[in-house]
Amino acid sequence: MYHHGMMQSEPNETGAILDRVMTAYDDLSPQLRKAAQYVVDNPNEVGVNSMRQLAGLAGVQPNTLVRMSKSLGFKSYEDFREPFREVLRRGIDSFPDRVRWLQHIGEGGSHGRLYGELADTFMSNTETLFSSISADDMKEAATRMIHARRVYLLGMGSCYPLMLGFFYVARMAFDNFTMAPQQANLPIDDLSGIGPKDILLAATYRPYRRETVEAARYGQEQGATLISLTDSRTSPIALVTDILFAVPTSTPQFFPSTLSMNALLEALLAFLVAESDADSAARIEAFHRKRRDLSVYWDGDHE
Repeated sequence: MYHHGMMQSEPNETGAILDRVMTAYDDLSPQLRKAAQYVVDNPNEVGVNSMRQLAGLAGVQPNTLVRMSKSLGFKSYEDFREPFREVLRRGIDSFPDRVRWLQHIGEGGSHGRLYGELADTFMSNTETLFSSISADDMKEAATRMIHARRVYLLGMGSCYPLMLGFFYVARMAFDNFTMAPQQANLPIDDLSGIGPKDILLAATYRPYRRETVEAARYGQEQGATLISLTDSRTSPIALVTDILFAVPTSTPQFFPSTLSMNALLEALLAFLVAESDADSAARIEAFHRKRRDLSVYWDGDHE
């Protein structure tokens, strides 16, 4: 978890370097920002490519990487590059390219390869997610949400059902959670009353939804605490957030994976209940008692 404007505490040197990049990001020139964004989003590439190769991937001149390194306090690019020894995460290819790759696998009968890559990526994403955050991170976010006047849940596109599922469970124990948007509204319509005592939990990943970015910025302008779930520390909502959970979305298939984001939301739900009081437990019990009384659940013995 990353607190905007502060160094994130991570257990490895490369994490500390990425924190340094993000702290300096706003003050960098456009070309240095371009190099920095590629490094933050693809740290594995730093360790396995030469300076010239990395510059080509980032779309900058090799000397730009030298200047970026020195602006971050390193004597040379090699000093900057040295700690990056292992793959942290790969960038996202274009969706059409991934569709064609999947079709090629199907035509060649290589479904076992696809299955293996899917399993490996899903497990890697989950491991990366939970190794980059801590129980203290989750506890802080949960505690803030419990004590907020209102928690607005914001997600568009494929993020909407994830937030809706989170809301479905959270409402059993808490009465201060609400969806934004509701029905066919725009997100901004449902944030008209947001203020300093509220939290906006927003989720988006590349390609970032404009409605989510604009609503997140609006919420923070009104003084609300912004907690962002997104795929990069340089995403539009990460750059303005108060608390960031960086969620891996890598996948061999053609659209970003939502598995890790769903795992994070489930973990947040568990911490919300763990940090709540006896009233929350009573509300959960009453919720399920009412459903049993109304025969919402299937009971094969009485059908």
